[in-house]
Amino acid sequence: PVGTPIHRLMVDPYIAVVAGALTTCNIPLAFLEPTIANWMTESMGASEWEVGLTWLPAFFPHVLGVYVTVRLAAAYPHLQWFYGALGMAIIGASSCLVPACRNFGQVIIPLCGICFGIALVDTALLPTLAFLVDVRHVSVYGSVYAIADISYSVAYALGPIVAGQIVHTMGFAQLNLGMGLANVLYAPVLLFLKNVCQMKPSHSERNILLEEGPKGLYDTIKMEERKGVGKSLRP
Repeated sequence: PVGTPIHRLMVDPYIAVVAGALTTCNIPLAFLEPTIANWMTESMGASEWEVGLTWLPAFFPHVLGVYVTVRLAAAYPHLQWFYGALGMAIIGASSCLVPACRNFGQVIIPLCGICFGIALVDTALLPTLAFLVDVRHVSVYGSVYAIADISYSVAYALGPIVAGQIVHTMGFAQLNLGMGLANVLYAPVLLFLKNVCQMKPSHSERNILLEEGPKGLYDTIKMEERKGVGKSLRP
């Protein structure tokens, strides 16, 4: 089937909310990477090995966040929006704690919180994009995941360009407070996705599955599921 044009996907309000969340949640990571090394050196006299290992411990909470979200989504799939909102709240709180740290051991804790929260948001909302395409558009996923990549790219493009200027003019603490506030304020916006799980498949997907027959792995699986449901309903 012919996919929905990317410009139409971009103006879909549900997809726009998800894209905004992906951009906002990655801003703290994108803005801290080019600025935290100088701040650690100036504010706490961190050594070179401490600066170099700053982000290594955060890898483990990130993996844990992915695992936890997958398990929760399997048990409670209708709460995907809540996992994303919770992740943004954790990111916001962790960002605000970074300027209060006074040594290497302390700064690791909020950085781990940021990466854990990003894992919650990404793992919960990326599958939501595919589901939105299924129920509101044509089940072709290249364009919608291109939008997700654009969302990441916006955050990481602004980081090196904007973060240094903000630190120079306003200070490192104000940068982190602003990023934390942005994430906390955006978290309630994900309530807009609360009823997404109750949406029905679009007409285009029904045509593909029921009229044209299965053409790929996803369509074949869906067809078999529907056949199984039909058999179970027979007397």
